[in-house]
Amino acid sequence: QSEPPADATVAVEDSDLGQIVVDAEGRTLYVFLVDETSESTCYDDCEASWPPLTVDGDPVAGEGIDASVLGTTEREDGSAQVTLDGHPLYYFASDETPDDINGQGVGDVWYVVSPEGEAIDET
Repeated sequence: QSEPPADATVAVEDSDLGQIVVDAEGRTLYVFLVDETSESTCYDDCEASWPPLTVDGDPVAGEGIDASVLGTTEREDGSAQVTLDGHPLYYFASDETPDDINGQGVGDVWYVVSPEGEAIDET
């Protein structure tokens, strides 16, 4: 498990699915529709496949992101997971490079996310 970066930047990038949310390196971020509140329900095996975007301190609004919709939620291990409009954000372990969107539509519950925090459920 790598240490979370001191600041987690959330930004917007154009993709085949329209504008989607990415991290500072351009890696795609996802939302989990099972998370009905800002609390994450993704742990253990789920977390191994879908690592949370965590932060020490406050997340940073990058290009195209309204800082007012960024926040954090506490995970079971005490780490702070970044949220966008109240939705916890995750990576997909099978995305090997920035611009990969291999997690889109997995299980009909994992989706890339718009700059407004809405799941983009097109595949």
